[in-house]
Amino acid sequence: MSRNLKVSDRIYSYLTITFGEEAARKYSDFVDDEPAKYIRVNERKISRESLAIRLEDTYGIRTDAIKYPSNALKILDGFEYAGSTLEIAFGFYYMQALTSMLPPLVLNPSKADLVLDLCSAPGSKSTQIAEMMDNKGMLVVNELEMDRIKALVFNLDKMNFLNYGVVNQRGEILSKYYNSYFNKILVDAPCSGLGIIQKKNEVGKWWSLERVNNLCEIQNKLLVSAVKMLKVGGELVYSTCSLTPEENELIINRILEKYPVDVESVDMPIKHHKGLTEYQGVQLDYRLNKAIRIFPWEVDSDGFFLIKLKKNNETNPTDQIQWKKHFVMAMHSHNDNVLREKLRVLADEFGIEREVLSNYKFLLKRNDIYFTSNEWSDENLGLFHRVGTKFGMIDKHGNIVLHSFAAQILQVHISKNIYDIQSLDELRLYLMGALINSAHLPHGQYVVRFNGYVLGTGVVIKAGLKSRYPRSSRTQTIRIKGQKVQ
Repeated sequence: MSRNLKVSDRIYSYLTITFGEEAARKYSDFVDDEPAKYIRVNERKISRESLAIRLEDTYGIRTDAIKYPSNALKILDGFEYAGSTLEIAFGFYYMQALTSMLPPLVLNPSKADLVLDLCSAPGSKSTQIAEMMDNKGMLVVNELEMDRIKALVFNLDKMNFLNYGVVNQRGEILSKYYNSYFNKILVDAPCSGLGIIQKKNEVGKWWSLERVNNLCEIQNKLLVSAVKMLKVGGELVYSTCSLTPEENELIINRILEKYPVDVESVDMPIKHHKGLTEYQGVQLDYRLNKAIRIFPWEVDSDGFFLIKLKKNNETNPTDQIQWKKHFVMAMHSHNDNVLREKLRVLADEFGIEREVLSNYKFLLKRNDIYFTSNEWSDENLGLFHRVGTKFGMIDKHGNIVLHSFAAQILQVHISKNIYDIQSLDELRLYLMGALINSAHLPHGQYVVRFNGYVLGTGVVIKAGLKSRYPRSSRTQTIRIKGQKVQ
């Protein structure tokens, strides 16, 4: 019988030895198929039903409302347009594999939790966690590579989340700053990707057990660090998009042997298998049968492994250090002297009830203002690359210039100085950062809407309304009814 040559002999042989000939053949056949596409709906902005209607009516994207997760849609037709809609540009949904949505659901964070996403970029799970926390509480997202942080922040910003702080550290040493600190931790570990070869055929070119074993050492260190950062009674989800027991059960087995954690049962209403309790003739911890192992060909999505751990006793802390770098960003309440009058003027300008701003904390970094959830607090502020999203900046006159992200977040509270886009040509000009002819408007700053949704801010000058749509977002391609508007 011939088989798909996209799957290397190394991988096919490994799968045969590990899971049997039938599994290896099904894996090989699955790689040849066109992968199913899914999106996760940001229900803070739109319902799943409303988004499905908008996607079909505006772009011809047909979707199916799957049973689980309840906020996911499977794309049936029109996928080629799904990455260039106005809705994705403004964070109404995130393109994400079905199984990639599962770890945050198992972690189940709330706004009352102190949460860490240890390996967070590009942000699929971080944005999901932030949404599940209702944009409140405190979420720390860590990423080692600075280039990937840009993608992470971009995705958090466009989906209008602000309850997060970004750390740029090696995850295995983060326990030097946080001991027994977080209620919930997600460790979606870097892995060999054997579960997503359908989308990343290059995995087959370099995959080897030697590379897997190198990754295992990193995964173990990350998990040890996470266990030490977890409070007693706190919960941790470990996940990979790999099928290899070396990166999954064997890693967890080492943790169960050395650290005071237990395995929690997980309710998973999609096709899955129990974790392995024996591998290559070696007995593993019996509690591993509570792990979730997902084969890609059985769910029409990526292969995945996940397990939920609960810490039941204290661990010996890593030697603690405090970040000594001078932190130039200071945190303020809405009522602090430094911002109170400026925020009052801004609230009056846009018709915002002043108590609305009491729901946030504000951070000043020179003339830039960020804002975050009211619950945000951390003694290691200097450790953070950034906290919250952009609120605005203080101009040369001492007034606050409202940022587009803040306008999107506060839009239901804004009742004054609103400009509604009149045509697709005006929309195109706005998204390009250009000037819209609006001589009839009084001078000043405005929020700009299209079809009832706030796109961002602008300022009316003598020549017209000048767009303040963020430069970081202007590279996105956006099409409406077949027309390219950006």
